[in-house]
Amino acid sequence: MAGNSGRRGAVRRAGTKKGQVKGSGGKGRRALQGRGATPKAQDRHWYADKQERVARKRQVGQRRRNVNMRDLPEMVLGRNPVLECLRAEVPATALYIAQGTSNDDRLTEAINTAKALGLPIQEVSRKELDRLSENGMHQGIALEIPAYEYADPAELIDIARERGEAPLIVVLDNITDPRNLGAAVRSTAAFGGHGVVIPERRSASMTAVAWRTSAGTAARLPVARATNLTRTVQAFAKAGCQIVGLDAGGDATLDTYDGSGPVVVVVGSEGKGISRLVSENCDSIMSIPMASDVESLNASVACGVVLSEFARQRRLKPFSG
Repeated sequence: MAGNSGRRGAVRRAGTKKGQVKGSGGKGRRALQGRGATPKAQDRHWYADKQERVARKRQVGQRRRNVNMRDLPEMVLGRNPVLECLRAEVPATALYIAQGTSNDDRLTEAINTAKALGLPIQEVSRKELDRLSENGMHQGIALEIPAYEYADPAELIDIARERGEAPLIVVLDNITDPRNLGAAVRSTAAFGGHGVVIPERRSASMTAVAWRTSAGTAARLPVARATNLTRTVQAFAKAGCQIVGLDAGGDATLDTYDGSGPVVVVVGSEGKGISRLVSENCDSIMSIPMASDVESLNASVACGVVLSEFARQRRLKPFSG
């Protein structure tokens, strides 16, 4: 009979029986019991605590991102962009060159220009430059530019008063292209303006691209950043400025508008134009007469045309205070 044979291996030894040989003694009894009804939301304190911790962590992360976006230096990458910034004398803190970078005329000129400007030149490993530039598209050279120091909008009125001139200020609304911002800064400086105002959000900022497009005039003309563009425009109006917005089909034209007095020119984007609240606070909406069937001008071009005409009027009719 199986199991009773006397041959070796035919009889099972004690303690080798497969499976459970004794009970658990009730140790798993609590695990088998139900947990009861789900507590109400106000009673689940551990869930509310977790949600509060998550929200607090998100707020801290957002503050850090805002600091990174506004206050950290910018890295200009590539031989042509770096050389253009150095030629325009864009404020910079250091020029980085990767070890083993092949030389050419652009690199040589960049190094010589940096030396002439008294700019520190640091030779770093390619791995370190990759880390600094994040995307690695640096061609062995990078220029560190500090965060731009924006003025307060109220300071622009004070600048005009100190000079004994009628304020001429440009407000850019919905302008997201830094090249348009740089060109507007350049036009404002060229035609005797006292500053440019941009909103904090949904706007281009004074990056290296804007600096380069301004051809260095951003170092001489203040650019202010407004927390609320509508309130800033209202403050300019209270200070005695006429607020004129540029838009096709306005109630006034550049041919008939008198821009010799205190005036704020509001320029919107070519696509969106001026935002509704800002437009409602304009004293006039002015259009630029054009001979062709072109519907609109580029924002920076329109800004330059208007400022040129206002500068001509001011030369013929000096401000008397």
